[in-house]
This record gives sequence, C-alpha cells and structure tokens, in this order.
Amino acid sequence: MARSSSLSEAEAGISCFASSLPGFRGVLKHRYSDFIVHEVARDGTLVQLTSFDLPTEQCVDVKEEKAAPSADADHSQALESFRALCGDADCEALRGLLERVAARGDSDVSPVILSPDADKAHRSEVHNFFKKNFKFLVTDTVEHSDGVQRCIRVRLGSGAGGGRGGGGGGRGRKRKNMGGSDWRDDRPFDSRGSSNWSDHVGKFLRFHLYKENKDTQEALGVIGKMLGLQPRSFGFAGTKDKRAVTSQQVTVFKVQANRLAALNNRLFGIKVGNFCYVKEGLVLGQLMGNRFTITLRGVIAESKDVIKAAADGLGKNGFINYYGLQRFGSGSVPTHLVGAALLRGEWKAAVNLILDPREGERDDINELRKHYKEHGDIDKALRNFPRHLVAERAILQCLKKCPGNYLQALKGIPRTLRMMYVHSYQSYLWNHATSMRVEKYGISQVVEGDLVYNKEGPPEESTSVDITETDDGHTNSSEIDLCSEAQPEETIQSVKIVDSGDLLKGMYTFDDVVLPLPGSQAIFPGNAVAEIYHGMAKKDGISLTENAHGVKEFSITSMKGGYRRVFQRPIDFQWELVTYTDESSSLAETDLDVLSRTPKEANELVTSNQSQDKLEKASDTSMPTNGSGSLENKPTGSPDTAPRKLAIRLAFTLPASCYATMAIRELLKTSTSVAYQKTLSC
Repeated sequence: MARSSSLSEAEAGISCFASSLPGFRGVLKHRYSDFIVHEVARDGTLVQLTSFDLPTEQCVDVKEEKAAPSADADHSQALESFRALCGDADCEALRGLLERVAARGDSDVSPVILSPDADKAHRSEVHNFFKKNFKFLVTDTVEHSDGVQRCIRVRLGSGAGGGRGGGGGGRGRKRKNMGGSDWRDDRPFDSRGSSNWSDHVGKFLRFHLYKENKDTQEALGVIGKMLGLQPRSFGFAGTKDKRAVTSQQVTVFKVQANRLAALNNRLFGIKVGNFCYVKEGLVLGQLMGNRFTITLRGVIAESKDVIKAAADGLGKNGFINYYGLQRFGSGSVPTHLVGAALLRGEWKAAVNLILDPREGERDDINELRKHYKEHGDIDKALRNFPRHLVAERAILQCLKKCPGNYLQALKGIPRTLRMMYVHSYQSYLWNHATSMRVEKYGISQVVEGDLVYNKEGPPEESTSVDITETDDGHTNSSEIDLCSEAQPEETIQSVKIVDSGDLLKGMYTFDDVVLPLPGSQAIFPGNAVAEIYHGMAKKDGISLTENAHGVKEFSITSMKGGYRRVFQRPIDFQWELVTYTDESSSLAETDLDVLSRTPKEANELVTSNQSQDKLEKASDTSMPTNGSGSLENKPTGSPDTAPRKLAIRLAFTLPASCYATMAIRELLKTSTSVAYQKTLSC
C-alpha cells in the first residue's frame, strides 16, 4: 500500500522519554556543518584529519608478531586441532595441501575446498583458526557447485596474490562455482592495486577520509573513479551521515599513498590524509563508537534554566536507545516494510516496494519510476536511474537477464544492503517492544522477567547479531541512511532472565536491561514484553519461530539474533550556549578549520580548495572541559547591528549502533523527523 509520507516516530515505535524534564525549541542540522562526527577506532583513538604527509615504509601500524610458521614446519599439532574442528576428510585435504606447498614452494599449487558448512559461526571459527595457525595460507567462503551450500576455500597466500588477512579477501570479483567441478582457480584473489609491492610494507593503505555533505559511498565512489577502482575495493568500519561533516578510517588494497594524496587538490568536499600501511583491511563493525559535535540553532526556551536542566539531565539520565528514523529509510516506503515482505517470501511485492513511485522523492526520479511501472522499460530505467539507487539498478539488471525471477533479482542487491531490509524489521520490533517495556514498567528499576547482561556467566560466552561475512562487498544505497550509528550490533556477553532471587540480591539496574533482536539464538523476556514481538509479527503475517520459505538469508529463524541495551548515557558529555547573528556562520570547527591554522603545505592545500562550509568562525569555539556545561554566551557572526540568536553546542561519544538523533530527541522533547525539522527552519 502506497504511503503519502515518510515514517513517523510513533510508527517506528519511538514514543517514550527517559525523563520528564521539559525540552525546548532547537533546529537540528540547519547546516550540515552543525553535525560533526569523528569515528572512534577500536583502540579508542579519535579519528581526525590532522596531516597530509606521505607515510614512510616504517609507518606500518602492525603490532610485532612472532614469525609465522613456514610451509615446511612441523604442523602435526595444528593438524590434530584442525581434525577436531573439521573432521578427518578436511584434515587430510589440508595435509595434502601442506605437502604440495612444501614440495613446490610458491609455484602452481591448487587450492582445496573444505566440506560444505551451513553454520556461519563455525565457518568464522575455521577462518580464525587459519589466521592463527597457518598465516601463510588464506581462506575465503565460496558457493558449492550446487549453488546453495557454502564452503571454505584454502590456498597459498602471499605469492598467490594474498587474500583474507593479507591480500584483499577476494572482494574484487564474484566467486560463484569457480573453475568448474574441481574448484581450481589459479588467478590471484585480488588483482587490484600495484603488482610491485614491498614485502616489508602492509598490503593495505589506511587513511582518514574527511567529507562534507556526502555519504560514505558517494565519497568513496568519487575517489574510486579517479583511481580506477570499484567502491567495494574500500573497507570501512561504518557509514557516516550524509548531511554532516565526518572523519573516519578507510582501507584500500595495494594503493600507494602518493596516488591517493595527489587527488586532494581535485576533490571537492572530500579530503584524505593520515596515511599508514597496515596488514589487514577494515570491515563493518570494527569501531568503538563515534564522537559527535552537534549545534542546535534557533534555541528558544522559557528561560536559560530550562536549557540548563534539560542539558544536564541528558548527561545524567541518558536516553532511550531507540533505533533512529534513519534505520528505516528517508522515503515514503520504509525499509522495514520491504523486510517484512522478504520474511513472508513475497518476492514480487518486495521488488515493487523498492521500484514503485514514492512521495517525497525528486520529481525527475519519481517520473522515471512511474514510467517503468507503466511501461516496464528496463533499458530506459537503467539508462536514467541515478547510480546512487543501488538496489533499484541491481534489481533491474537481474530482471533484464532473468525476466520474472524476482527472488534472483533481490539477491542481485549487494548483500550488506539487502540484509539491511530484514535487519530494519528486527529494529522495528525492537523499538516497539522497548516502548512497551518503558510504558508498562518504567525505567527506575529492573523487574522480574527482564533480560539483562549476565554478570555471573562465564566471560567467554557471547551472542551477536548475524553480521555479514567479510568476504562480501560493502555497497549501500542512499535510500537507507546507514549513518554512523547504524552498524551491526557488537558482540555481547550472555544474557539471563531476571528472577526473584536476582531482585533480592540487587545485582542489576535498569542500565543492564536489554531486549532481543529476534533470531534463532536470541531469547525473549520472561514477562509481558515478549508478547509484543509475536503479536506485531503475527499482524504482519510473519512467524518468529517458523520459516515461511526456504531462503535462509531472508528468514529470521536462520539469523542468530542479538541484544541491545534499552538505555544509554552519552559518554564525556559537554555542552555550552553560543550566540550568533549570521545563519550562514559555522558555529563549530571542523578538521579542515584546524588544519587551516597550521603552517606549510597543509595551509596551502586547504586554501587551494576551500571547504564548502568555510565561513567566518567563532573566535573561541572550545568546548567546556567539565560535564556540567557552560552558560556563557559566546558571540559569533556579524557585528551588533543584527539581532543575536541563541544556539547550544553539544559534544559526546556514543557506542557503535547508537543514534545521536535519539539523544537530541531526549534533550528537545520533539520529533527528529526531517519534515518536522523543516518546519522549524522556516
């Protein structure tokens, strides 16, 4: 059924607040420079663009490791461990490969294919086993010749072109039914990049990507086009907001830093720097979180005391950890509706939801959608659909080859994107369950039947969301705002259902409460909250316990599931009020602003291609160092001839997958929808 507007917060299950403190009026993202995001790397460092210098060969960010055993070393102990992991047949196949490698060295040695393995967790365990015990071998996941089952391929690394952990992981091309029945494939895993590469330098170039008012895929698409690389050549930990100024880490296989650095003077709204060679590329989820600097303009409140109470309250009380509206797409066809159709096995309906005309989209694109719906002219649609419509173009290309095969067309969408449709339905259920939990039981205490992180369980036990395997590409569609927070859930410790004994011990607080993202290994709460999951899914014609079809990737019961905290406090929270007179003035410094104050080449490079948002800055824009906030008004913009306006600037860190917009919603007590924010800007 066609919708006339994008999803509202209430429809997405976003309805509760963590506190009853009053909010105030403020405009979010009046300018894209009002939303600054810095990725926080896995080691806790803040990712900032601070240098355009080229690295030396010694600039290799790799911890010293013990020398990896060579092919002719004694592997008997490792082979026995592998036998216990994979069985006799696979162990003998691996032994044969090792003998051939020892006999022939780096010459022609065919890979081996292990037995079909439907268990993704087990396949991950096997991949990790090879990384630890056979560093000279590389592995990837391939499809069996039957086109259904999946197997792990093992081959000689380095001299054969590298691979997982050392040469690109084979993401540069498809690996379906390679080489026929014997699976032989002597081509390198990855032929991208330089063939003349020093053995002493990591095979991946890591750099910091700074971008303005562009999503991650768009920025990397521009860079890739200039370098002659496909977007999937790049690895990154998470996509960042489009309407923002962001800095994040990116890796690319065997590309010299000077080639990338040479692009800086030709890039508009994009800069690259902080180059370093590393051994492994980034994949989705490899980040600790994000640091946000957010400016809300046009602040109006009954008094400054109201603003102070609301800001201090956010820092102290936190917010309900909802999935933000970005999770469900920005168009009038929410992505969770596509996900629901996939879960029901309604392939044609899912395709139509993705391709059909929709309200709120650009007129020219909507006309193209209408023309295709009426005439079915695939060639014209492919010629004219913008390249950012990744899902639409992928579907049309498949339908052109296989008319009427809607399932195959859906599988043509890059895996990361097509799985996001199903994940958004999980998020939809989670949001509604969270609101029901807060409305029914409040947030002051844990109640019997709640799910909590198990403080008494063994630390090695963990449950995680079904994360895409690293041998798949990372192509996303701009239809889904896969913002910096919208990443796969981190691995978490085991959970338990709170019982009366736990309540008597007082071991748990509301901070420990989690709710499940449905899946085969996720358990539901032991109270009334569980009912909303099954009730809402049943209304949508979906079972959370039985498959409606045989396509595993579109079945909740074939996903592991996971858990997400109901409550989140911002980390290192700071805020201050500033006054301004010019709406076009920037009220916070970006990385380029800081670099423009540095001497030598950096200043020349920045001034040669000014930031799109490079306007008059405040003379003092430093954040308060304490968490209580500052009420000192710091003027920026034009002289006193224009009336002064008030803004609040916030800085805080959130873990990966948490939405900054939900923190702002708690502060303002207003909707974060684009439509509502536009009314404030008028």
